[in-house]
This record gives sequence, C-alpha cells and structure tokens, in this order.
Amino acid sequence: MSTLSTSPPGRNEPCHCGSGRKYKHCCIDKDAARAAKARAKAAVEMEARATETPPPAPAPAPKPQTAQPWKVTTSRGFVARSRTPRKVGGS
Repeated sequence: MSTLSTSPPGRNEPCHCGSGRKYKHCCIDKDAARAAKARAKAAVEMEARATETPPPAPAPAPKPQTAQPWKVTTSRGFVARSRTPRKVGGS
C-alpha cells in the first residue's frame, strides 16, 4: 500500500521510501535538500527573466487637435492669473 504523493508524509508517519522507519529519521533531510536545490534553481531562473530587456513601449498616441483656441494657449483653459496682489499698501 505504498502510494507516492506530491507532498511528503508527516514527520511521525512511516517513510515513503518503504524502509519502515519514521520519515523524520529516514528521508526528511534528503527531501529538504532536494526542495532547497529546486528553490535555488527557480530563483536563478526568475532573476534571469527579470534582467532580460523588456520589449520597447509603444509610442504614445498623438493628442487630438481641437478647434478651441483657449485650450491651446494655457494648460488650465483660462487666462493666467497675475502674481501681484489686488491691493498694494494698506489704509
């Protein structure tokens, strides 16, 4: 009744290799080393993918032309305000 699954057995269950020993005394170190090696390989592959140059971004679409001349001169759409205060002096 030896069924191999994708996940390792619990620490106190019989080992999946069929030795009759508990998993924690038999194959837990081998499986942990194998998993660490797989994680390291995956990390190297992800880093290699991250350093590849991405494809160039498409050029932005041109702005649509408008028949409203007040929108062309200022970005706010109104006449620009002067920076001087309304009243100078105080009395």
